[in-house]
Amino acid sequence: MLDKLNAILDRYNDLETQLTTVGEDYQLAVELSKERADLEDIAVAAKDYVDTIAKIDETKELIDISEGELLELARIELDELIQHRDDLEEKLRAMLVPKDPRDNRNVIVEIRAGTGGDEAGLFVADLLRMYLKYADIHGYKTEIISSNETGIGGFKEVTFTVKGKGAFSRLKFESGVHRVQRVPETESQGRIHTSTVTVAVLAEVDDFEIEIPDSDIEIDVYKSAGAGGQNVQKNMTAVRIHHIPTGIVVACQDERSQLQNKTRAMSVLKARLYELEEEKRQSELDATRRSQIGTGERSEKIRTYNYPQSRVTDHRINQSSFNIQAVMDGYDLDDFIQELQQVEEAERLASFEANASA
Repeated sequence: MLDKLNAILDRYNDLETQLTTVGEDYQLAVELSKERADLEDIAVAAKDYVDTIAKIDETKELIDISEGELLELARIELDELIQHRDDLEEKLRAMLVPKDPRDNRNVIVEIRAGTGGDEAGLFVADLLRMYLKYADIHGYKTEIISSNETGIGGFKEVTFTVKGKGAFSRLKFESGVHRVQRVPETESQGRIHTSTVTVAVLAEVDDFEIEIPDSDIEIDVYKSAGAGGQNVQKNMTAVRIHHIPTGIVVACQDERSQLQNKTRAMSVLKARLYELEEEKRQSELDATRRSQIGTGERSEKIRTYNYPQSRVTDHRINQSSFNIQAVMDGYDLDDFIQELQQVEEAERLASFEANASA
């Protein structure tokens, strides 16, 4: 382990040096800064570990030449140092396990109504509020990219960004089909209806990571839909981008200018293309971990929100909360997310140790 940690420290120090001499090469500066940020936590822990090892050796030497009260103090310090070393070793083993490279990225969240008509659209709005509140609790910044309202307070679909360190590491578990069971306000006989909503969580990518040739896209512009009357946009500001090789279509109309909408739409398109590449990479990995927490595919039913029973159940970990309002307010959502993170980390560690011993 020590050799690996020293290699990490050497690389971290090398990045620090390179960043002071990078000059005006913006792309290189971004790449170096990102790598340094990814290594920072483990580099700090590694330096602490290396320093602790050195202190243990020094304290052992002190014990050999000490006596009386000084000897007793040195022995107490040695015990504390050994405990700290052992704690650091456990922490570092977990940190050395390869992480999802997208974990610290900002995210783009797409929520779409599935089966259930107007009730599904209303639940899209409910999930949007849940995620916006959750983001606010964790200090993340959010911004709506595009939306398609139903006219009764719901959405056919809505897309928004969540910006902040670790946003993807938390929200990636939300990808999939969310099922809601409740009595609609328009239901006169009190019957429970079941509706579904699809959530897709995409990692935001930097411009230099994915290049899209102009020949691969078709761009249409059109008038943005408004609320009617004086609020209707008279200019061609909405943008629709069709990625020809994959058939992906992205539209954005919520910004005030055509350029802003085009920039937003390109950001979403790049995130979707990045996700396609990541899914291809993931499909080539060991399926053990994915069988435990689910693949995150949009076809999977990951969670059920049962309003009559005030129960939310995550089917991947067979865990339920009986305070649906706290979940929908964003507070108890972490009960599910943290458990899913622990399962993922345990499976990654088991796979890493199995491969290391093979």
